[in-house]
Amino acid sequence: MPLSEFGPSLNLKNLKINSDIFEKIPARFACHYKVMPIKIEENTLTVAIENPLDVNILDDMSLLLGLKIAPVFAHSDEISEAIERYYGLGAETIEGIIDAGNIDENLLAQKFELENIDEMAQDASIIKFVNQIFVQAVKDNATDIHIEPYRNEIGIRYRIDGILHDVSIPQDISYFKSAIVSRIKIMANLDIAERRLPQDGRINIKIAGQAMDLRVSVLPTQYGESLDIRILINSMLYSLRDLGLSLSDLERLGKLIKRPHGIIFVTGPTGSGKTTTLYACLSKINNKDRKIITIEDPIEYQLKGVTQIQVHPKIGLNFAAGLRSMLRHDPDIMMVGEVRDFETLEITIRVALTGHLVFSTLHTNDAAGGITRLLDMGIEPYLCASSVECFIAQRLVRVICPDCKTRLGPDREILREFGIQNTDDAKIYKGSGCDSCKFTGYKGRTAIYEFLIMRDEIREMVLKRVSSSQIKNKALELGMRTLRMDGWEKIEKGLTTIDEVIRVTKED
Repeated sequence: MPLSEFGPSLNLKNLKINSDIFEKIPARFACHYKVMPIKIEENTLTVAIENPLDVNILDDMSLLLGLKIAPVFAHSDEISEAIERYYGLGAETIEGIIDAGNIDENLLAQKFELENIDEMAQDASIIKFVNQIFVQAVKDNATDIHIEPYRNEIGIRYRIDGILHDVSIPQDISYFKSAIVSRIKIMANLDIAERRLPQDGRINIKIAGQAMDLRVSVLPTQYGESLDIRILINSMLYSLRDLGLSLSDLERLGKLIKRPHGIIFVTGPTGSGKTTTLYACLSKINNKDRKIITIEDPIEYQLKGVTQIQVHPKIGLNFAAGLRSMLRHDPDIMMVGEVRDFETLEITIRVALTGHLVFSTLHTNDAAGGITRLLDMGIEPYLCASSVECFIAQRLVRVICPDCKTRLGPDREILREFGIQNTDDAKIYKGSGCDSCKFTGYKGRTAIYEFLIMRDEIREMVLKRVSSSQIKNKALELGMRTLRMDGWEKIEKGLTTIDEVIRVTKED
């Protein structure tokens, strides 16, 4: 059996295939026989196949296509990835729906947009395609799935390690965008008839033996409903040692969470890992001697032994109302998902002053900015100074892929931005890109931190309402390390890159 000019084996990951061939060889054909078409010359089709000596498959393909088949060996995983990359995720499923319905493509969009959407959403093929979206997202370690409608198409993107990546999907999927959205809304127990208002729901599923929650948010747009699906794996609760804290910061945080009262604020933008840090703190101090109550929006993970409350603003259960009720349940430790307004902040501070340890979050750029944020909300400086124990700013940085990690020569100009003078001894690494990290050079994430402890000198400055920059400078004199300083330590350890630290931190 000839193996063509490609030799005895083929690396599909480095091969570029002409898109014209996919119009002649349908996706369901490639998936059924587990082959990847490479090229057609005259009357011969070259295909990548795991077993080039399987005469039965080769004869079947030759008979069905009316072509001679030239097989080339390729690994099964590479064939599957190539089919998904070139044909798109679930291409054979979409082709199967169209063929089964025997519907004119010009009428397909109109029919499914206007009629029987609820029935179409229950179709086995639509269910299969939605499941394929979820399974592939978990396989790629995505944290979010974005399904976005446009004028005549639909886009799907996964957020992996904090960066959005397009998902290759078949073009015909646009005909089924309403059915796909309706299927997900059915799974999340949402109203599929309501398409004018935002909706939020949850899906509990198990993939590859792992139980996980999918947090679904539906947003009406000009061209249909846009979905964001946050993937929360129930078993992914971190301990303090797993967060990426330096030994000094780990010791510092360990002392803070053992204090009998006060507030610990974790600050940073959305998606910076604030909630993960708070859950790790609660897990560390959670025992039978303490009553811990949280109020969250939403509850991301279930903590055994912790009473967790989900806010419901529509019925009047907001953070402030929940906090008042929580005090009647004799708590030792409380967590407020986010301080958003003066009322919530005032009650949180009163709770801390009456002998409770409180954890919460703020959206600020750095730790010192947390003080300014509280004062801007209208709280009196003396209340801030007497109740808050610490502001912790954090960011998430991508970790260098261990399989393609390489050392670089130092860029002296950039190193000086980090305050590094002895540039010759600096050890800098990056990922060159490989199959394991999908050629991004990164795999996984860790956190960098900035601890602003409310020492007496800092409290006096708060009482005088000095600027956040002055407070930050004083904290640096007292030994505080900035986000960028902590980032540099992780760069030196070979955990992340200079580009990553610069990307997530502002100028110091």
